Amino acid sequence: MSSAATAFTDWDLDEAIASALADKGWTTPTEIQVEAIPVARQGRDVVGQARTGSGKTAAFGIPIIEKCEATGIPQAIILCPTRELAVQVAEEISWVQGDSGLSIQTVYGGTDIEKQAKELDDGADIIVGTPGRVIDMSKRGHLKLGQITHFCLDEADRMLDMGFFPDVLWIFDQMPAREQTLLFSATFPQEVLDAAEEFMDDPVFVMSDNLEVEIPEIDQFAVRIGRGNKLWVLGRIIANMDDNDQMLIFTNTKRMVELLEERLSKFGMKATGMHGDKAQNRREKILDSLRDGTTRIVVATDVAARGIDVDGITYVVNYDLPIDTESYVHRIGRTGRMGRSGQAWSLVSKEDIGALDKISNTWNLEIPYVEAPALPDGMTRDPVRRREDWSEVTDPFGMVTVSLEVGKNAATKRALADWIVSEARIPEIALGEIAMEEGSSTVQIHVDKASYVIDVIKKREFDGSSLNPTIIGA
Repeated sequence: MSSAATAFTDWDLDEAIASALADKGWTTPTEIQVEAIPVARQGRDVVGQARTGSGKTAAFGIPIIEKCEATGIPQAIILCPTRELAVQVAEEISWVQGDSGLSIQTVYGGTDIEKQAKELDDGADIIVGTPGRVIDMSKRGHLKLGQITHFCLDEADRMLDMGFFPDVLWIFDQMPAREQTLLFSATFPQEVLDAAEEFMDDPVFVMSDNLEVEIPEIDQFAVRIGRGNKLWVLGRIIANMDDNDQMLIFTNTKRMVELLEERLSKFGMKATGMHGDKAQNRREKILDSLRDGTTRIVVATDVAARGIDVDGITYVVNYDLPIDTESYVHRIGRTGRMGRSGQAWSLVSKEDIGALDKISNTWNLEIPYVEAPALPDGMTRDPVRRREDWSEVTDPFGMVTVSLEVGKNAATKRALADWIVSEARIPEIALGEIAMEEGSSTVQIHVDKASYVIDVIKKREFDGSSLNPTIIGA
């Protein structure tokens, strides 16, 4: 079983599997299959880095099929983050097994639980499911996790992103008879690495070549901005468009498409919304108007944008950062076509910072943080007025940290606190921690009082000196 195989026939696979692959026209394994299948067939635990479309389903499916027998007793579980992926994985494994005779059962939410329970009670050899429903079936007694010997976690990073990891860890704990664990993920956040270390036995790490994707050569920028002022930044970007520019704005929900279309229109910027609920003929008209230049700005979800193949798009704006990293590359690939220049802007609020870091690390991208673009020459008023937004600089306890130009050589913490309370006439509870360095201090002020207190400090002097307050993180 050399991993140097150049054809599936080099591996002496089970006859049923070999015939199924041949019937399907599969002759040459993909990179992840070359790396993962031989070691997994040897019974080793495997951690594979691979994304959708790399051939990873067969990479874990073939070894699992070979280890299972048609007994009607569950021997293997493949856990997926979504019902769609579970169905897809089950379908592929079903044809890969050929006439092995294994019963492959899907277990996921959103369908008749009694029907699924009866099918499990009738017998299954391989379970493909989502965490919540697998736990439900286990607690109801229809799925005995203690008997499972082979376990595969598919798209572990998406499990983490979607909040399923506590469920995954619970399932891990219920399988004491596990002989082999396979884990596949496009990226490896620390929580995924920690799980691999805790639940896997000296795993082999393998990687797919096709993690490399073609990244368009366009200018990419990120603006750190609170959600309440994303529209202000978007207005600035639109203001800088030339007459022949076109823009595609991405949001994550149909509701946000409608809201953004409505708000842009309110501020005099005509935009057309496009999402899955729009009739097909309406979507085709929007595409036609994009191609002939009649429409300049379209707001769309990822699903709706799949049909947009227009060379004239010069701006892509991620109003909402995508949920998965691969969607970012698909989004920005809509611009800079046919040798044209292109720009991709991401509007990043506090909760988005981790997602942008993940995108940058996954695809080895440099996405610099920049200020919102300046208004073009001749424009003196913003299309959308900037709002006061404290959400980005407030900690979980509602405190804003302010830097002051006074140090411990000129005041004590007590003296500074008393002065602020006295001058601003606020209750002392509105102040939090004070930290003092040689020439500066930081003071925490509750968000409800922050704007007022900062204005007071700006206008007053402390022992004859101005304190020049600045907000940390603003």
